[in-house]
Amino acid sequence: MIDFVLIAGGLVLLAVGGDVLVRGAVGTASRLGVSPLLIGLVLVGFGTSMPELTTSVQAALSGSPGIAVGNVVGSNIANILLILGTAALIAPIAVGKGVLRRDGSFLALSQIAAAAALWLTPVGRISGALLAAGLIVYIVGSYWLDQRARSGAADLHAAEAESVAAPKGGLVMALLLLAGGIAGVVFGAKLLVTGAISIAEDFGVSDAVIGLTVVAVGTSLPELAASVAAAVKRQGDIALGNVIGSNIFNALGILGVTAVIRPLDAPVSILGFDVWIMLACAALLVLVAATGRRVGRGEGLFLLALYGAYVGWQVVGGS
Repeated sequence: MIDFVLIAGGLVLLAVGGDVLVRGAVGTASRLGVSPLLIGLVLVGFGTSMPELTTSVQAALSGSPGIAVGNVVGSNIANILLILGTAALIAPIAVGKGVLRRDGSFLALSQIAAAAALWLTPVGRISGALLAAGLIVYIVGSYWLDQRARSGAADLHAAEAESVAAPKGGLVMALLLLAGGIAGVVFGAKLLVTGAISIAEDFGVSDAVIGLTVVAVGTSLPELAASVAAAVKRQGDIALGNVIGSNIFNALGILGVTAVIRPLDAPVSILGFDVWIMLACAALLVLVAATGRRVGRGEGLFLLALYGAYVGWQVVGGS
């Protein structure tokens, strides 16, 4: 019973802490004169991915690489099938052709890079550093290109920043929210990992399955909240942009930084099945981003059904 309480408490802290962290970071940056473009490109993406980062690092340090790797791979699958599917079910998503072509292309490259690093397991510090460097290249390159020629992608990143409700008050209040959000996310990750490891041991389930399902969905709650809010406002392009940005941050930043801190031995089950599912989901999303195809409610329901089947497989026939 206590294990479920730990997981529930961890999920609540991750969800609330992640939201407070993003609002505090955006409020701090805007009061320091940082451009909305940079806020949307860096802080919103980084802030919503903080639960994944802290959880994977905690799991790696606790000797549970299955949770650490499963969290990254499972979050990327959940972002596309669960979160994008939910957003499309609320309101159809239509994105102009080419608006996310650059970010969609980098999404594909990031997923391939992460898969390659995992297949060359263990993911050591050099591989992790290369992945993290790839994220820096993406951020710097995107900002430089968007500053030179204002594009649809640049407008989308700026809109992501404006979609975050800035906290009332001055710089001090924003900094307090930022600090409180970080503390909540770190402590929530600790509770979630502790409870997840205990449940895996008690029920004889591998930590990889727990990482791919319970932990992955839990750490994706900030992205779910942001995408649902965007869908309710009929801002489907922001919902899609949130998913693409989060998956890039997860594949390069989360996996990379975690491996730098503690090299990871990826479970064979994840390498043989789940990584392929992650790549297939990314290919589907790249198709949507490149062609400007509309993701209607029917497609959203189909994505949710696919995710239900994926979770069902993990529970019944997974590792």
